Amino acid sequence: MPTGTSSMVDPAFATLRQFARSKGPLERCELCCAGLGREHPHLVEIALRQIVCACEACATLFDGMSGRRYKRVFRRARLLDNFQMTDGQWENLLIPIGMAFFFHSSMEGRTVTLYPSPAGAVESPLPLDAWTEIVRQNLVLRQLQPDIEALLMNRVGHTHELSQAEYFLAPIDECYRLVGLIRANWKGLSGGSEVWTEIGRFFSDLRSRADAVTGRQNA
Repeated sequence: MPTGTSSMVDPAFATLRQFARSKGPLERCELCCAGLGREHPHLVEIALRQIVCACEACATLFDGMSGRRYKRVFRRARLLDNFQMTDGQWENLLIPIGMAFFFHSSMEGRTVTLYPSPAGAVESPLPLDAWTEIVRQNLVLRQLQPDIEALLMNRVGHTHELSQAEYFLAPIDECYRLVGLIRANWKGLSGGSEVWTEIGRFFSDLRSRADAVTGRQNA
């Protein structure tokens, strides 16, 4: 990790256990206690950055809502073709690994940077000038929905000259799911083969579901 980079474990990590542990036969809506299927909506509790499992009826109450305690997380994912970022711009972000996600917090009025670690989601300071330059080159980032959608960067393969970097506009719960699977499967100093298999499976699945859009398009 670069010296001078301060970070803190994100408070949302408490809820990531739902992604990192085995589930019982029946989950329940955290608002009304109705039974949930394997696939069900999620909400974000904005002030705490927590993911909340919900039934369709409860989730519908928060469709497109702002200024409320919860927001519904929508399922659309987009793969950003022709995303503009140089290696120098990445280094200016001061992120110690090749993965990170960025979202705008309406509660805090700023863009938040988190990266996965064996301990959970870690927050990294975001240099404003570096982020402003990336947004200026990729106008699609102006479309990010506060609190519920993130720019997810995967530069692990690019760093090791094995594959191209990938950039997604992804639902925020998918980003936290990535954090959870890394924490659940990490072993030793390098993570072990299992965690990298899971990471590859995660991005393969996300890629298969994502709509391809250009990173330079305007809102």
